[in-house]
Amino acid sequence: MGEYMQVRAMLQEGEAYAGLILGKEESDYHLVLLPGEAVDVSWPSAADWAVARGGVLPTRRELALLFANLREGFERNWYWSSEPHETRTQLVWGQNFASGIQTIYGRPYRGHARAVRRIAVP
Repeated sequence: MGEYMQVRAMLQEGEAYAGLILGKEESDYHLVLLPGEAVDVSWPSAADWAVARGGVLPTRRELALLFANLREGFERNWYWSSEPHETRTQLVWGQNFASGIQTIYGRPYRGHARAVRRIAVP
């Protein structure tokens, strides 16, 4: 069985396979979107919500992959990433699933959140 099929067999109920993330500083891994969505949550609450579901908030690269491959699984709203802005740490990156644009918002802003998990490539 190919690696892709092995990863698909590892999905739990309600999860969706998003694709492969090629590593830069880290190793390559498969990205899995967990079921459920948080609505009207600040960034700290979104991060806590994702961890409570056994995942994490996606990175900016992961959000771009989710937009490309699983866009239909998202509402046409704005979703938090796990990444604070590089120089303005009170701001956090996110992805608009209506337009595809990534932009920054303040941590208290009330947005949407989805959780992901990662499966390492052997």
